[in-house]
This record gives sequence, structure tokens and C-alpha cells, in this order.
Amino acid sequence: MKQTRFQIAKKDIVSFFDNYRTNIFKYSSIADLLEQNRAFWRLPVHLSAGSFIRLLLDIKLKEHRFQFPHRAVIIYSWGDVPIYNLALSLADNAYFTHYTALYLHNLTDQVPKTICVNFEQSLKRQSKKISLAQNRIDFAFSRPQRESKMIATYGDYNICLLNGQFTGKAGVVQINTDEGKNLSVTDIERTLIDIAVRPAYSGGIYEILNAYIRAKDRVSINKLTAILKQLNFIYPYHQAIGFYLEKAGYSNDQIKLLKKFDINYNFYLTREIKEKAFSETWRLYYPQEFGS
Repeated sequence: MKQTRFQIAKKDIVSFFDNYRTNIFKYSSIADLLEQNRAFWRLPVHLSAGSFIRLLLDIKLKEHRFQFPHRAVIIYSWGDVPIYNLALSLADNAYFTHYTALYLHNLTDQVPKTICVNFEQSLKRQSKKISLAQNRIDFAFSRPQRESKMIATYGDYNICLLNGQFTGKAGVVQINTDEGKNLSVTDIERTLIDIAVRPAYSGGIYEILNAYIRAKDRVSINKLTAILKQLNFIYPYHQAIGFYLEKAGYSNDQIKLLKKFDINYNFYLTREIKEKAFSETWRLYYPQEFGS
């Protein structure tokens, strides 16, 4: 039986993908590679990207479908790929945050089944910073934290996409772990900030305190405060961070770096606190049972 042009070129095509710089692809990138190499592979002009992909699926290509509430995202991989590398490919310039970052930095004993992937909003024109008032803070923190609805189930995991504020990827590093290679993730300092800002994505306040304790010998509070200034939050999250540092047993020299920030308002460790205790040092409300 006469071989098709694809069958004749199959060895070269497999070698190409085996040695390509990445093994994760979107439909458009495979289509581009087909057009760039069509002449060399001597493939017919009528062979579409969709048909090419179907042929590759019979060899080594795998299709991964992520069904989000309003759209599906399909990613292809050449062979098996760790779920963490797949998750990062769902958005451009994405990186891991919150509970996922805690796990990747070995700051929790838990293995979170929700993978938090952040991709930043575009840089917006600098607008006038919203002025704070105590009644606005009180009202905001009496209500639940808004959470992303962009969640897709993949195997045993939920992939949660967060469209965070533009930071220029402040405090984002690349690491290699047993979970995957070249993983973009917030560094320990940025992670400790993020989890204090969004406890609902981080396992809650007890898990956050445990992370602060485990990070004591690995974190630079000078670096943390520098990133905190860069992020320039509207709310005084430095009061929550200072409280965690104090409760986790950090030194006075480390804690005093957080006390250099203005403390002008009463603030909250988390939202919807039923029975409150109050830290005079940090002007911070926290759950009464958290003080024991």
C-alpha cells in the first residue's frame, strides 16, 4: 500500500517534536509549526492544522480540555506533562500564587487540590487612589471575600484562574520541583503577602500562621516590605502581616519594619469575624479563638 506524505515524513515530524523547546502547545502554535515546516516535511497544501493534529494524536500528542464556566480551553502536550506545567499554560505570563505557592515552597503539609494560577491585568493609567474611611473598611470586611468563578476541574484537581492586579510580576521566580520544571511562582516574600491579603485562597488564618512560622529561617523581611510598598494596596494589609509576624515569633528587629508603615485605621485579619478580639499594637480585629 502506498504511503501518505505524512507517513513518509513521520520520522522527521516525531524527531522535531521530541527535540522542540517546549512540549506544551496551543492549537495556534501547532498550526504555525505546520506552516513553517510544511515544505520541509513535504506535506500537502490541503492538510489543515486540525487534520495534522488528529494525525499527531495517533502518535504521541495528547489533548487536555479545561472546561471553565463560559468557555473551554484546550491544550496539547507532546507526551505526558505534569498538571502544574499544564495549568501554567492556560494563560500568558501566568504564575502560581496563594495555597499553591505555599505548597511549592514547602510551607504547608497539605497537598491542595485547588491550583491557583494568576495572570495579571494590563497596566492601567494611574488613577487617583481611593481614600479610606473607617466605615468603608468595616463594611467591606463584614462581607465575604469575592472569589474567582474561573474554575475548571481536571482529574483530581480544580484549576482556579485569578486575574490579579498588574504588578509587573513582582516577586515572581522560577523553580524546579518534583511537581514540574521551570514553574513560575511567587517567591516566599510575595507569597506571605498574598496569603495575608486573600486568606480564602490560602487555607485560612491558621494555615497562614503555620506558613509564617515555617518561613522564619527563609524569608527576608526587608524584601517583603519592599514588595509590599511596590504593591501599594489600598487597604492596610501591613497591619495583618505585622500581626502574623508577631504571633509567629519573629524578632523585634524584623517586626519593627512593619511598624514603619502608617497605622491610621482599625483593620481586620480576615472577613466576617463573628466574635472579635483586638490587637492594640496593630489596631487589628481577629477571631477571638485565634488568640488562644
